[in-house]
Amino acid sequence: MRPTSLDLLQRAGLKPGMNVLEIACGGGDLAFDIGHIVGPSGQVLGTDIDQTKLDLATREAREQRLTNVTFLFADITQSPAARDFDLIHARFVLTHLTNPAQALAHLRMALRPGGIIVLEDIDFRGYFCYPDCAAIWRYVQLYADTTQRKGVDANIGPRLPSLLCDAGFENIRMNIVQPSGTEGEVKLISPLTMENIADAVIAEGLATSEEIDRLVAELYAYARTPGTLGCMPRIFEAWATQAAVAS
Repeated sequence: MRPTSLDLLQRAGLKPGMNVLEIACGGGDLAFDIGHIVGPSGQVLGTDIDQTKLDLATREAREQRLTNVTFLFADITQSPAARDFDLIHARFVLTHLTNPAQALAHLRMALRPGGIIVLEDIDFRGYFCYPDCAAIWRYVQLYADTTQRKGVDANIGPRLPSLLCDAGFENIRMNIVQPSGTEGEVKLISPLTMENIADAVIAEGLATSEEIDRLVAELYAYARTPGTLGCMPRIFEAWATQAAVAS
């Protein structure tokens, strides 16, 4: 995701000197890239709800001597982490929330007048493969069914522009990307994700552990077969601005 996310951020208006909030920063990889772009006159705050990842990110920031990048435990569903950011970025966040509109309201509160919000999120219906692979379609079905049971939206991507509009943002724009290929890490997204959601799938009674073990093995076999085409879900990019005078 690094090339497409950085391209999106720079098209949306990321530039030196900005004060940036990176929501759900994980281990901080993108926050570090943003830190290099905004430079010493800018600041980056990465937030997450996984303290272990935040500790790793903080340590790596010190190793890279990135003094303009800091990390904080914060939950955007509860309240804004801080205020007066020039740009806020959230990648693969809203799809996991039962109330994405509330999160966007909190993000708007954290954005200064005229500031920029940048969202990236998935549309799981956009999966494809070649040659056809039954294991991939079963994985897609299990992912979609599990998220539906949990009250979240695996296909939230097309909703991003309307969510931004309803939240009061202006100058809304969008784009679609879909990382794919016949080799490399992009082909491993499906088996890795299937492993990560296995407990939730089993808890919902949608598959047995034996089926999931077989499914994961088939997904890895497909990914490691030369010439097979793998992909991530279709990804919607949407960006907008806060009103120059906040309402």
